[in-house]
Amino acid sequence: MKRTATMLAAAAMGLTMLAGCAGGGAAGGGNAAGDTIKVGLNYELSGPVATYGQASVQGIEMAVDEINNGGGVKGKKIELVKYDNKSEPAEATTLASKLTSSDKVLTIIGPATSGAFKAEIPVATRAKVPAVSGSATADDVTVGAQGVQEYAFRTCFNDSFQGTAMAKWAAEKKNAKSALIIKDNSSDYSKGLADNFKKTFTAAGGQIVGEEAYVTNDTDFNAILTRAKGQKFDVIYLPGYYNEAGLIIKQARAQGITAPILGGDGFDSPTLLQLAGASALTDVYFTNHYSSLDKDAKVQKFISDFKAKYNTEPSAFNALGYDTAKFVADAANRASDVNAEGIKTAMADTKDFSGVTGSFSMDANHNPVKTIVVIGMKNGQQSTAEKVAS
Repeated sequence: MKRTATMLAAAAMGLTMLAGCAGGGAAGGGNAAGDTIKVGLNYELSGPVATYGQASVQGIEMAVDEINNGGGVKGKKIELVKYDNKSEPAEATTLASKLTSSDKVLTIIGPATSGAFKAEIPVATRAKVPAVSGSATADDVTVGAQGVQEYAFRTCFNDSFQGTAMAKWAAEKKNAKSALIIKDNSSDYSKGLADNFKKTFTAAGGQIVGEEAYVTNDTDFNAILTRAKGQKFDVIYLPGYYNEAGLIIKQARAQGITAPILGGDGFDSPTLLQLAGASALTDVYFTNHYSSLDKDAKVQKFISDFKAKYNTEPSAFNALGYDTAKFVADAANRASDVNAEGIKTAMADTKDFSGVTGSFSMDANHNPVKTIVVIGMKNGQQSTAEKVAS
């Protein structure tokens, strides 16, 4: 798969250079052609984490409808080229090659998850097409072994901030002195959050009494939880995706474990409630990018408009998708030239962008400087939301 992706990417570069010579445009996706600006969507629309991708795309499509109905970007309409990567990083790589070579998009939005987004970045970099995710939180998404990934951006906070913020919140708001960590050993996302929580929590004087591990697609966690019952701890930190987290929470409560359960933005899915049940989702808290409890006028208008369009309450992934599409349009509007290179430069130069998930400026590592929200749940519903600054 890597050899195929490399060959396709190389072909894409050759075609782009020819197009640049013929039309006077820069390499990297070419210029906006005709009356449209092509933007690729590379998302998890099926597979294990499809709710993240589906929700993100709903938000993106809503934003693009608003942008196009408002006159577009510099008089041009945004044209979305959408593909399903099936929640598979290898497929995300293949689709990135297709988007940059055959479809000649000027930027790619997605994938939603860190692993799939990281699989896309080498292709986007070789093709010189900026890629941006609204929800890929792994620290090494935008900064790799060789430094800043020039063509990779995100509009969400990263795992360092997420794990650190929850550790501080647990110590300060829950007066937690001890914690048990239950993490997915097969997930970079889960391990990243766990590492940062542990580092910050222990630095503040807290004790990690134990670390339990599972892998993606596990369904029976009773052995882990039986061992947990034999230990004393103030909180459980469970940084994982909703598929496993919902079952772990349900089984923990069934075993009589009543301690607060803390997690990350991977909890944010309607499926968490379906798997855990409402009664289990009390004294459960997770870091997130957005809360419907926020009374900000921009947030409330987004909620109202989203409900009118889709007849359902928006999630954080809906909001992140919406903001990411607006971010791309904002960069295109500010770009000196409406081509991939111009949009990339404008993304890096973003200052004081105002979105539903908060206002931010882009830092030198292509990460937004923004606030985080700690959401508390009671009987399966969001009951509290506290903002924590970066």
